[in-house]
Amino acid sequence: MRISERPEAPAAEPPRRLYPDPGLTDRAFRGVLRGGGAFVLAIMLLVGGFLTYRAWQALSVAQWGFITTETWEPDGGTFGIAAVLVGTILIALVAIVFAVPMALGTALYISEYAPPTIRQTLISVVDLMAAVPSVVYGLWGLFFFQGHVVTLSRWISTYFGWIPIFEVDGADPRDPLATATVFTSSTFIAGMVVSLMVAPIICSVVREVFSQAPVGEREGAYALGANRWGMIRSVVLPFGKGGMIGGTMLGLGRALGETIAVYLIISPVFVIQPHILQNGTSSVSSLIALRYGEASEMGMSALMAAGLALFLMTLVVNFVASSIVARSRSGAASDS
Repeated sequence: MRISERPEAPAAEPPRRLYPDPGLTDRAFRGVLRGGGAFVLAIMLLVGGFLTYRAWQALSVAQWGFITTETWEPDGGTFGIAAVLVGTILIALVAIVFAVPMALGTALYISEYAPPTIRQTLISVVDLMAAVPSVVYGLWGLFFFQGHVVTLSRWISTYFGWIPIFEVDGADPRDPLATATVFTSSTFIAGMVVSLMVAPIICSVVREVFSQAPVGEREGAYALGANRWGMIRSVVLPFGKGGMIGGTMLGLGRALGETIAVYLIISPVFVIQPHILQNGTSSVSSLIALRYGEASEMGMSALMAAGLALFLMTLVVNFVASSIVARSRSGAASDS
């Protein structure tokens, strides 16, 4: 019996490749976005290049000692940013410690608890606080706030002075008539004033993220029996994690570069001052504001080098923030 041969199946045609035409409008929009990004990057490179060029004279003299030296005598050949760099970081950290809880609490109240009749008013007030000039905060902190915070500084030093960061040299907690000048113009006071300046910025960013939490997940949490705080804890906070980190880092960048308010409050010293309650501290930005008018050629180059260090530190903070936000996208996970 002859077995009939099966006819061969026709060869399949290769899939057609599609070439979407975005159109003139989309191409123009994409070009504008790329051009804007390239322009911003070019500006950053130009700023960094200018600071490096102007700072090269001082850096060639100080070399690596510029990072480890505490004193600031450019005309004498001995200068560095060790003291002002530590002061800058401590002031910014104190500001963030106070600003983040205030900003998160305010953002949660506005987005989740505030009645609709006053919500827009509260948003306007917070945005208005972010627009107040820094010199106003500085004058307020110098002439009003500092006199009230000294009592708190004395109390912290009395009961927590055994912690090195809260120790104050020359303070006698057993003497009620001891002078309070050892507690004025400190890192603690400057950081608290700066916290009031950065808190509205953090609050605005976090509030906007909280308000975008998915309605479906909110209703799902309520359907499972959660109360309002349970819904916030399982839906809103996980959704806004990236926004909270980004807003905090944005506030940290502002705190690192704050100038006038810190300049008006602190008493500049060019030694590393780790005791945040004690009189005397400094920062990179206040150093530039203090010495700019009287700087010689070498002094100006040294100030440019200090500005370059602050510029690089801010870039590192922003890069770390973008990396953290990229790994924890808002809404990527929730517990509901």
